[in-house]
Amino acid sequence: MENLDGTVLSTALPAMAADLHEDPVALKLALTSYLLALAVFIPLSGWAADKFGARKVFSAAIIVFTLGSVLCGLSTTLLSVVLSRVVQGAGGAMMVPVGRLVILRTAPKAELVTAMAWLTIPALIGPLIGPPVGGFIATYYHWRYIFWINAPIGLLGVILAALFIPDLKEEEVWPLDVRGALLSGVGLSATVLGFSLVGGEVESSFVVVVPLLAVGAVALLLYWGHARRTATPILDLGLLNIPTFRAALIGGFLFRIGVGAIPFLLPLLLQLGFDLSAFQSGSLTFVAAAGAMAMKTTAKPILRAFGFRRVLILNALLCSLFLIANIFFKASTPHWIMMTVLLVGGFFRSLEFTSLNAIGFADIDQRDMSRATSFSAVGQQLSQSFGVAIGAVGLELSRAAHGGGALRTEDFAVAFLAVAAVSAASVLFFTPLAQDAGDELAGRLMEE
Repeated sequence: MENLDGTVLSTALPAMAADLHEDPVALKLALTSYLLALAVFIPLSGWAADKFGARKVFSAAIIVFTLGSVLCGLSTTLLSVVLSRVVQGAGGAMMVPVGRLVILRTAPKAELVTAMAWLTIPALIGPLIGPPVGGFIATYYHWRYIFWINAPIGLLGVILAALFIPDLKEEEVWPLDVRGALLSGVGLSATVLGFSLVGGEVESSFVVVVPLLAVGAVALLLYWGHARRTATPILDLGLLNIPTFRAALIGGFLFRIGVGAIPFLLPLLLQLGFDLSAFQSGSLTFVAAAGAMAMKTTAKPILRAFGFRRVLILNALLCSLFLIANIFFKASTPHWIMMTVLLVGGFFRSLEFTSLNAIGFADIDQRDMSRATSFSAVGQQLSQSFGVAIGAVGLELSRAAHGGGALRTEDFAVAFLAVAAVSAASVLFFTPLAQDAGDELAGRLMEE
């Protein structure tokens, strides 16, 4: 449901912008406001699951997310869309990390790669059907129905959670770090909001963006000092001393910046640059999710053959090349060529995601699993806002270079090159990994 919403919304952004009388680039706030809420509430997800039980928190999160979806469909201004997306984010912040926590606590380590791969297959149904469904609705009906389709899905989700999700709960729950939650909430939300506003008018960058980023930086520095003195910080920075977790968090953060920009940049390129309808755009981009689903059954054999370190390094560079490949798309490019590039690119991106999601928890003790899950989720979601911001800055700089006005096809080259370079930089954090990192997860130790 969460992945469906993100991909459907990305496809419908131009239609929403026209209906709300907003600049399409400004609609990035509809994407990043959701990420802002995640930044605030995700740190609480691990503690809430331990305290109240995974099933209760998971079900409540689905209800909140569904309510936010209904409110989005009722919105009539950009501000109301943004506020409704914040409600959605509050639900998503508890929904996705807690779902992952259930898997991490119940699956044996030798089966973790397979479990994480299977976990993402249902989630990939969203990106698979989202672009064509969203494009169809935005083209032939109204974008509001995009959000209302979550109501029956949410109801079914609550029923299935009651039937199948174990109510995992810790008997001894670490005390809630209230001060840390406030500092991290202010720091992360100000940072996300600041970066989401980057790429707008120059005046706003000095008046709004710079103070927001300054507040975010100060709050995060204060949290860093607080976390070093606290026995149970809400975001445990001590986990960064574990090489596999550090590589997955920081390297994964950089890698996901490039991927996080794709749902924002690609639909704009296809619809504004190539003059395709939302439905035509969605009918092209959905194949990336199909490639991702195809990879899930091959992830473990690939990791068993080559090891986590080699896969993470080489695959990150390969995925960056596929980001750059978008630059060479033209309005005259045959659609089957575009779809082939997106299909294969989706395959390799999914391999990187599965590898990162598994290696990050390879050396985490069960007692630290909830905090590691929360910390990891914060990094993942924060990277998406950075990706959208960097992509928007690239577009605005290129547009300013030719005197402003409507976006041109060539404006997207700067944006895709920028996010591809950041994604490629992730290899700097994968290279220090030990050659045998994660071998137990990949099943290589048993072979040896």
